[in-house]
Amino acid sequence: MEKVFNLVFCMEHQYHYYFYIMVGGVNKHTLLPVSINLRVCICSCLQINHLVIGHNGIMSTPAVSCVIRKRKAVGGIILTASHNPGGPNGDFGIKYNISSGGPAPEGITNKIFEISKSLQEYHICPDLKVDLSKIGKQTFEVDTFKPFTVEIVDSVDDYAEMLRGIFDFAALKELLSGANHINVRLDAMHGVVGPYVKKIVCEELGSPANSAVNCIPQEDFGGHHPDPNLTYAADLVKTMKGGEYDFGAAFDGDGDRNMVLGKHGFFVNPSDSVAVIAANIKSIPYFQKTGVKGLARSMPTSGALDNVAKTLQMDLYETPTGWKFFGNLMDAGKLSLCGEESFGTGSDHIREKDGLWAVLAWLSILATRKQSVEEIMKDHWQKFGRNFFTRYDYEEVDSDAANKMMKDLEAAMFDPSFKGKKFSSGDKTYEVAIADNFAYTDPVDGSVSKNQGLRIIFSDGSRVIFRLSGTGSAGATIRLYIDSYEKDVQKIYQDPQAILAPLVDIALKLSQLHERTGRSGPTVIT
Repeated sequence: MEKVFNLVFCMEHQYHYYFYIMVGGVNKHTLLPVSINLRVCICSCLQINHLVIGHNGIMSTPAVSCVIRKRKAVGGIILTASHNPGGPNGDFGIKYNISSGGPAPEGITNKIFEISKSLQEYHICPDLKVDLSKIGKQTFEVDTFKPFTVEIVDSVDDYAEMLRGIFDFAALKELLSGANHINVRLDAMHGVVGPYVKKIVCEELGSPANSAVNCIPQEDFGGHHPDPNLTYAADLVKTMKGGEYDFGAAFDGDGDRNMVLGKHGFFVNPSDSVAVIAANIKSIPYFQKTGVKGLARSMPTSGALDNVAKTLQMDLYETPTGWKFFGNLMDAGKLSLCGEESFGTGSDHIREKDGLWAVLAWLSILATRKQSVEEIMKDHWQKFGRNFFTRYDYEEVDSDAANKMMKDLEAAMFDPSFKGKKFSSGDKTYEVAIADNFAYTDPVDGSVSKNQGLRIIFSDGSRVIFRLSGTGSAGATIRLYIDSYEKDVQKIYQDPQAILAPLVDIALKLSQLHERTGRSGPTVIT
């Protein structure tokens, strides 16, 4: 079971050098030697002497990005129970964020890796003790870094202040606690976003205390997997189907991803979610002030955002999966709003995806339009058409088998005869127009990222995409994405799984995924 407690360290000198560390599965006293190791190994040349830690070691990933930017830090080290396999139990990941508050680009991480191979020694301070429950500054004598100050800060304050400058809190408070308020259900899934939901949504915006559940962060997430999707957030889905609540949302372990549901469990696909926010972006005061510079989505995400960009004449960027690609566009002033099909949505207010921001964006749209989630979504499909989309995840697949399947599939796709080939399932026939392994040239710095996913694009625009991820706690994860656009208003309300069944059948037969992996079906369907 993954563990995640987001613990933020900020090391500062006169030039404000900060390093933020989010740590899982440790207590407040055993952690500090780890922080000093990092300081000496990585940061000694910076003469850092100020360490800032979130109260009780809790801080969400979006809040980390917010604080890095507010304090003008040069970067941050994040230790988190991410899906990257590391540590003794495969539940520990290390991330580095740069001064913009976003994930470090490959050029920087590659340099860090090269330097790590030549390290000869490191020093620790095993006797350093800090009370993480006490807000304020504590000073220590640590070798050449004298004095060495450790500052415990409220984990929510800076982030909440930022959100007040983005949204109309008065309108949101009326929506959540006014005379004609809606009923909401927010599930923090025992991740770090719980205190943020309680303090911002309940205490400040007036939503009843019982509208937020599972808000106490726990190392084992209450024995559940904190992934905001229909499978792992099943309790929320069941509650929403009861009809008592008008709006529901779930968050992941570190607070950067979200799932949105409407009354009776109406599911908003993440690809549709970012498209709806884009189409209603002027409902958010922040964008009324800044304007909209551009939109972006990751390559596997459906083309729903493309339809909005085309209709509203906005620039649209298609990037590989990974928030760092969005960050580069934002830093260059090219991008305002972006999203990924993996339940990640965000904007240029920070350089990470932001689960609570996305939920407040949706609530802002509800407050402006005075409609339900389902009504807003259906109106959107009528105006822009609908991209039917699904993702099949095959988790913990044998790595050798997964790699061999992908290699053989790519070889078949790159055969000259593959383009123009027709595939049929039931009464549907699709002709291959494009077959490639997606590559991306960054329009900002010209860097090229290759091998980002196998794409089969058919002549009608439908897409079948295969990606192999090594970011599971065991083995590999094969992800199959299906995307097909429909404009016919007589068909846009149909079940996505029924509409996409022929394409799913073609993809599974073409790849021989089940036969090659020994699986009879996916672990998760989105």
